[in-house]
Amino acid sequence: MAMNSFNEYVTRLVGLLNDATSLPLGNTDPLPAPTIAADAPRVLIFSPHPDDEVIMGGLPLRLMRESGWLVINVAVTQGSNKERQSPRWTELERCCAHVGFELVQTIPNGLCHINQPGAKESGPEWQAAVDRIAELLQEHQPRLILFPHYSDWNSTHIGTNLLLNEALRECSDAIRPHVCETEFWGQMHDPNLVVESSATEVGDLITALSFHVGEVERNPYHITLPATMIDNTRRGAELVGGQGKNGPKMQFATLYRHSRWTGSELERIDADLPFICSSEDPASRFPA
Repeated sequence: MAMNSFNEYVTRLVGLLNDATSLPLGNTDPLPAPTIAADAPRVLIFSPHPDDEVIMGGLPLRLMRESGWLVINVAVTQGSNKERQSPRWTELERCCAHVGFELVQTIPNGLCHINQPGAKESGPEWQAAVDRIAELLQEHQPRLILFPHYSDWNSTHIGTNLLLNEALRECSDAIRPHVCETEFWGQMHDPNLVVESSATEVGDLITALSFHVGEVERNPYHITLPATMIDNTRRGAELVGGQGKNGPKMQFATLYRHSRWTGSELERIDADLPFICSSEDPASRFPA
């Protein structure tokens, strides 16, 4: 039915949001899994909490489905609420099984004190966490890793950034992965890559996110993920494409800061075309 006014548009949108709150959580069958070759390039998602793997997962999902890459979610922590750590792991297992990501646990119940104070103190617990992440990096030799940017507000997101930077330094030049820093709580002021997601992909990410039942029941942020990804297209058009420039015709997108680990530092990669549209194989942006 055609709309006759912007007021009607907003009214319908409110109705959709309200209706979505009654959809069942985490009871959907796993999605068809693509065939992944044994020697496929690997993507490691270092998720600060269970749920970040799909919130930041637009690019990994496309690399898995379109390019045949193996996507592995590394659960850095399982949250700070000890009573929820085991249930959150179960929810995470079901989420990853649904969307098709492999899953690795850092240690039983996840790492603790992954934050700025922990990094600053640099005690045995922090060093053990750095060693564990460095071990995973060297074991899997990823082509691409994802982790939050330094100003992502949440203390564990910031701690995960510090953790990965230290682990990369510990690895030195043993690996040379591409890096995509991500955002959720705090927006990046200088992203340089916009990755489009189709409506189907966004729907699949939301469905996977709904398996984190205990989290989305207290705050139904799975329902607002499309709005975030719509706003990303607005921001990305000029923040990444250039002030006053016309952006590509996208409806949903995720913003990243793309760089590469040189063996001693992260070297930013600014492409001439900073948009990965749905018509492009995303793997072409991440050569060996």
